[in-house]
Amino acid sequence: MKKKSASRRVFIVEDHPVFREGLVRMLSAEKDLEVCGEAGDFENGIKGIKKFKPDLVLVDLELPDKSGLDLIKKVRSLKLPVKMLVVSMYDEALYADRVLRAGGDGYIMKEESPNEIIDAMRDVLDGHIYVSEEVMAGNSKPSSKAPTEPEKRPLDHLTDLELNVLELLGRGKNNNEIADRLGLKSKEIAGHCVEVRKKLKLKTDNALIRYAVCWVETGAV
Repeated sequence: MKKKSASRRVFIVEDHPVFREGLVRMLSAEKDLEVCGEAGDFENGIKGIKKFKPDLVLVDLELPDKSGLDLIKKVRSLKLPVKMLVVSMYDEALYADRVLRAGGDGYIMKEESPNEIIDAMRDVLDGHIYVSEEVMAGNSKPSSKAPTEPEKRPLDHLTDLELNVLELLGRGKNNNEIADRLGLKSKEIAGHCVEVRKKLKLKTDNALIRYAVCWVETGAV
C-alpha cells in the first residue's frame, strides 16, 4: 500500500543489519513516517542523503569507515536541510553535547522502547532538540547557559577526534589502522595518543590501552 504524501521521509545510517531492519519494520507501522533509504556506512550514507533528500536521518555513532559525528558534520557542511537524530548504544551523557555541537538535532539510546524512539523522531521533525531529561538537567545542551559549569569527567576533556582515537584503541586497533580509518598519518595518531594519555592522567601507553579497552567493553571511566 502506498504511503500518504504527507508522510515524512526517514533515511537510516546504521551498520548493524539486524537493528537497521528493526528500525525499518518499526517505521512501516507509522502512517506519518516512511523509510526512503538506508545505508551501513559513511560514504553510502552521504550518497543516499544527497539522493533521497529525507526529512530526517537516523544515524548510529559507530560506522565502519567514519563516525556518526563525522557524518553529521559533513551533512551540515553541505548545508542539506535535514534533521538528524543519533540512535546509539554509547553513553548519552558523554556524547549528546558533542552531537548537538556537531549539528545534530537529538540523541536517544538504542535501549529505549520503540515508542520512545518514534516520539524522539517526531519531536526532532517538529523542530525540537531531543535529549533525555537527565542530560537536559545536566545542562548538556550547548545553548544552556548555567551560572556555573558542572564538574567535568576526564573523558569530557577529550576532543571529538581524541575520543574517536580512544574508542578505536579500545577496539584493538593499532596506530596504523587508526590512521587509515581516520585519514591521518600514524605519526599524528601517536601524537593524539600522547594528548589523550595526558588528559586522562595516565602514565604509560599500556595504561592508556587498558583504559580504552575497559571503557569500550564496560562503559566504565
